[in-house]
Amino acid sequence: MNPNLYEAQSTLSHGASMLISNYVFPNDLHVHWSMMIVLYPYITGLVDGAFIIAALYYLFDVKSLKPVARFSLLFAFAFLCCATLPLLLHLGRPERNFNMLLTPSPSSAMAGFGYIYAISMGVLSFIVLFVYRPDLVERGKKSKGVMKLIYRALTFDSDDLSKKALELDTKIIRFLVGLGIPVAAVLHGYVGFIFGGVKANPTWSTPLMPVIFLFSACVSGISAIVLAYIVIRKLGSLSIDAACIKTCIKTLTGFFILAFSFEMLEVFSHSYLKTGYHHMVEGLLNGPLASSFWLWQVKICSVIPLILLGFMAFVKMRDSIYLPISTIVSAILLLQVFIMRWNVVIGGQLMSKSARGYTVFHPEWFDKEGILAVIIIMTIPFIILYVLGKIFPFWGDAIKGSISSKPVRKTGGN
Repeated sequence: MNPNLYEAQSTLSHGASMLISNYVFPNDLHVHWSMMIVLYPYITGLVDGAFIIAALYYLFDVKSLKPVARFSLLFAFAFLCCATLPLLLHLGRPERNFNMLLTPSPSSAMAGFGYIYAISMGVLSFIVLFVYRPDLVERGKKSKGVMKLIYRALTFDSDDLSKKALELDTKIIRFLVGLGIPVAAVLHGYVGFIFGGVKANPTWSTPLMPVIFLFSACVSGISAIVLAYIVIRKLGSLSIDAACIKTCIKTLTGFFILAFSFEMLEVFSHSYLKTGYHHMVEGLLNGPLASSFWLWQVKICSVIPLILLGFMAFVKMRDSIYLPISTIVSAILLLQVFIMRWNVVIGGQLMSKSARGYTVFHPEWFDKEGILAVIIIMTIPFIILYVLGKIFPFWGDAIKGSISSKPVRKTGGN
């Protein structure tokens, strides 16, 4: 007998025996909601968190956030444009997504996403246009040809920059941002509701799921804004507003404490209540998810940033030290939220409905929902953001034609 064939048969038999001994149902052998479903809530979370930063400035008048307020809107818009891509790639017939709007079902939470997404896109689009209207009017006056027509369309063919017109714009912006906050909360909170509503999966079926998704979304979005702001300003040799970064980090600290507390509360609730599926949840966290949950999500990507954020909050340090630590913490927390999404979406499907066994999931590079597809989808929003930057200026100092008329980056202590 061919040795290679014998080895292959032995491996297959061993794998089958493991599945049989663990009592995994045949329909639970494969993970059906794979990396695209992990990426979808991650992208919408970035949108919500970035919008929170803009809302703190335009609605709650947190003046220190002015340097990143407009950039946060464009960042949120760029990622919102790509929020549906993971879902469309996951569908076998993506063109059928229009049926969700053409044949609405009020009782379907999934169908409701189409309307929530459309409202979110509309509100955010108008906020961006009204915030940038003075800049677009000025650029339109200096432009010719096609660009002039584009700027006229973006400014609603209005070049009125009088005090009364600008005051009206401010009122409209505040109203739209106030409307956008609950819309953003529903946009991402419903994702947690979808998972929490799956009663057959004990790792998902918890009222805390929407809350966890919302707070972790704020963590990822704010972290992305901090990281993107510092990196883009550094690459452009522009000054960095240390006061703005400190406000972002303080806001990030509050949301992360809440997110991490609720994540641990969910785990401890399962452990304390000891429901009928407790042994399976415990076996999942200490078995297939032992590395991704306890090591990566909790110890490395949660405890370490928590210590660093506490150090940054209570110890005075120079900006030359504070800014690099802010960059590191933001990058780690972006990874933490992605791993959290992985553990919820993928991890929740590793447990068989038999309540006696687990399956495994190994992502592939060139699969329709593989690693390469994830990288490509995560690259597209940054390409859109780059194009938007050519029309909508990121920073106010760029409009004035100088790097910074008053350098705001400090070199001394606090």
